[in-house]
Amino acid sequence: MTDKRPRMKRPAAIADLLAEIFQDKPAGKRLKEGKIWLVWERSVGEQIAARARPAAFRDGTLTISVDNAPWMQQLTYLKEEIIARLNKNIGDEMVKEIYLKAGSAPLSNPHESPVPRQCRILTLEERQKIEENAAVISDPELREVISRLMGTHLKRN
Repeated sequence: MTDKRPRMKRPAAIADLLAEIFQDKPAGKRLKEGKIWLVWERSVGEQIAARARPAAFRDGTLTISVDNAPWMQQLTYLKEEIIARLNKNIGDEMVKEIYLKAGSAPLSNPHESPVPRQCRILTLEERQKIEENAAVISDPELREVISRLMGTHLKRN
C-alpha cells in the first residue's frame, strides 16, 4: 500500500511553505512579524507611509520611525486605528502597542528600492555546497529556486 499525498490544486507560494515549515519555531514567529513590513503601506495609506515606517518589532510593540514632530503628534492620535488595521491585514493580533520615534525619512518613493548591494562571485566550493544541499530536493523547479536563494544569500553575506 502506497500513501500518496493529494495533488495540489495550484502551486503553493514559497512564503506559505516556509510559514508552514517553521510554524512552531522561532523562525516562524519572525516570518509572521515580517508581515508587518509587507502590509504597512496598505494598512496606513500612502500619505502616512511616505512619512513613517516600521523600524522594529518586539514583544507586541511596534516601533515606528517618523520623519518630523508634527507627524509624530498626528500619529499619536491614530495609534489605535493603525494597530487595528495592521492586525487585520496581518490576520493576527500581533501588534499591541506602537512606539513612535524620530527617524530618517523613508524613501521618497515607497516603491523604489534602495541601491542594490554589490554581490561577490561564488567560489567553486560554495557552488558545490549549494549543489550538494539542493540535490536532496526531488522537484527540479523547487531545487532551482532554493539553489538561487542559497546563492544569493552567500553572495551578499
